[in-house]
Amino acid sequence: MPKAQTPRQMKLGLFMMAPGHHVAAWRQKDAQADLGVNFRAYAQLARQAEAAKFDMIFLDDVVAVKDISADTGTRVARVAYFEPTTLLSGLAAVTERIGLVATASTTYSEPYALARRFASLDLISEGRAGWNLVTSNTEAEAKNFGSAGHPRHDHRYDRAEEFIDVVLGLWNSFADDAFRRDKESGIYFDHEKLRVLNHRGRHFSVRGPLNVARSPQGHTVIVQAGSSEPGKELAARTAEVVFTAQQTLADAQAFYADLKGRLARYGRREDQLKIMPGIFPVVGRTRAEAQAKFDELQELIHPAVGINLLSAMIGYFDLSQYPPDGPVPELPETNGGKSRQHLLFDLARKENLTIGQLARRIAGARGHWQVVGTAGDIADLLEERFLNGGADGFNIMPPTLPGGLTDFATLVLPELRRRGLFRTEYEGTTLREHLGLDVPRWQAQSASTAAE
Repeated sequence: MPKAQTPRQMKLGLFMMAPGHHVAAWRQKDAQADLGVNFRAYAQLARQAEAAKFDMIFLDDVVAVKDISADTGTRVARVAYFEPTTLLSGLAAVTERIGLVATASTTYSEPYALARRFASLDLISEGRAGWNLVTSNTEAEAKNFGSAGHPRHDHRYDRAEEFIDVVLGLWNSFADDAFRRDKESGIYFDHEKLRVLNHRGRHFSVRGPLNVARSPQGHTVIVQAGSSEPGKELAARTAEVVFTAQQTLADAQAFYADLKGRLARYGRREDQLKIMPGIFPVVGRTRAEAQAKFDELQELIHPAVGINLLSAMIGYFDLSQYPPDGPVPELPETNGGKSRQHLLFDLARKENLTIGQLARRIAGARGHWQVVGTAGDIADLLEERFLNGGADGFNIMPPTLPGGLTDFATLVLPELRRRGLFRTEYEGTTLREHLGLDVPRWQAQSASTAAE
């Protein structure tokens, strides 16, 4: 008899932003306000997420303090926090199975250094690492890297296209069994199983090889968060997970079909790319309790902080000069995150929101899908998107930490498991095994390349 197929189950990441995704999370009475600098608290959260069988932990990053003003900069928590790969290396030592995904920019990094950092994390974690590729979207970052200004969107993606090719080439430096470590013969590694990159391109010249061995999952999982046209094309060619934002089922289905439909021209199957939208869930045992939790957070928003967050998300245009009870003005296209700017403009127009209303609307999810309700309500909505071509899984964005994680793990996950939609145990040990992704094979170089 043929082997019965395992029912499709959703993938779940935990987007661990300190001390929670709501802009006022740090002010909530039970939130871990010092999470950004508290490794022990991070370790406890990571172990809790692993006990809940999340596929992965996801960390964002910006290589700058975006707001240093006295009026709004001093009122937000996202000013001091660990560099993600350093933090995840520590968390790798206190966990065993959960995936570890860190964000790093192709605009403000060099391929060799980034490839080495993630390959090391992958080895330390025994095959659990992922790299979330971003191109950055803030002028503040440019000022920390000797740049006169933030590069144009098209230039950033042109650099990213070559950057990822270099990184993938470097991760292909040694075959899985290259290291013989034969004490009797004195041969440490097999030279026939070494690939020297010798890359010369428009943006980079990198000889290689990388001085880190391959990990049990072949190489680090490639994650991407861009949803602009260049971002989607780069994802279709190279990404294995896409973190995205859509407000409605119809929008999610359109994005899913569009991106999956691009894979064939790069010789890829649909199951080689997992689409995982973000969701900001506020969970209560009753709808009234969930709404009360959300209302409490909303009341903690300082008005200037809300407007400043919206100004940043909509392209770093200063909206404080406009009346908060007036409409969102017509603004030029940003040089930052184009897809998020378009999403927020669409949201304001569809719901006829004022500047102040839109600022409060995105104070938690920043344009991602926001749901307030019971475990059953949230499970219903996740199931609908998952089963109707809108997602392969979700990146969970807790409003506060640790409370938001505890609520989701103790209330929503049991409901998803009851419906057969999420695992009860890990099926493997690497991030690729969790996500059902292929292990990339080592590619030997040609004789002409080897002779260079």
